[in-house]
Amino acid sequence: MTAEQFARSLTLRHLRVISALARYGLVAKVAKSLNVTQPSVSKQISELERLVDLQIVIRERNRLHLTPAGHRLAEHARHILAQLDRAAFDMDAMTQGVAGSVSLGAVSSVAPILLPPAIALMKRSAPQANISVTEGHFVSLFPALESGTLDMLVARVWHPREIPGIEQKVLLEEQIAIVASSDHPLSQATSLEWADTVNWPWILPLENSVARQAFEALFAEFGAAPPVNVVASGSLPLNTALMRDMPALGLFPQSIAQIHASRGDLVILPLDTRNLLSQVRCFWRTGQSDKNSAFDLFQRCLAQSLAG
Repeated sequence: MTAEQFARSLTLRHLRVISALARYGLVAKVAKSLNVTQPSVSKQISELERLVDLQIVIRERNRLHLTPAGHRLAEHARHILAQLDRAAFDMDAMTQGVAGSVSLGAVSSVAPILLPPAIALMKRSAPQANISVTEGHFVSLFPALESGTLDMLVARVWHPREIPGIEQKVLLEEQIAIVASSDHPLSQATSLEWADTVNWPWILPLENSVARQAFEALFAEFGAAPPVNVVASGSLPLNTALMRDMPALGLFPQSIAQIHASRGDLVILPLDTRNLLSQVRCFWRTGQSDKNSAFDLFQRCLAQSLAG
């Protein structure tokens, strides 16, 4: 079969089945997730194997395992389905003609990771909507959320708890990494203890922030006193520049640390952070979605950007 024939014969049902199969591995679960019968799922799999002229599943008792060809096809299917979901989302948002405004608060370790794709999606879908972003730390931003100055707060959490009148949702899990410049004396270490870092300068979150409290508790957990040679800063660009000019250690989100490490300007140190501040949540006042269409749309944009 030619590529053109394959493209004409492939259907959304095929894509949804192979994508669900990669996720669940059981025909029964795939059928339930798609609200179809098990024979229908088996039929779609057989059709796919005829279309690609390759085996895409290996049957083992009641489970189906994808072959390398099956995994590649499932990956393409996920991308195509995500694009279709995005198109449907865009059309729905444009039909609604959302305007108004939404005010966001975010901690600096989260803002560059989560907000750009969500904001870009919202501005494509609702050009008339206004968006404002305030960076800070949880303790300084939360009163603004409570008072209504901010519509949403996105932050890393330590010891999550319920807050009366505030709804919250987990957005993602991401490790915090300890970083240093590539010419730092510790940059070549293959193993480190926390006590090895105490006497070096550190760039830490602001003193009254949740992140600072969590970090000092982490030192105590490993039986070490927190460092005293400290620069307090919540700015990742400033922190990066400081580490170029002084032998300081700092805290970066894993994804941003990996980008800097790939460029060779920072090194991720081999220190166990015990999932410190790894959970990112968004917070908003109860009932906010019903009162502000722009806020409701931004929530959906945030979910879409994470799903994509």
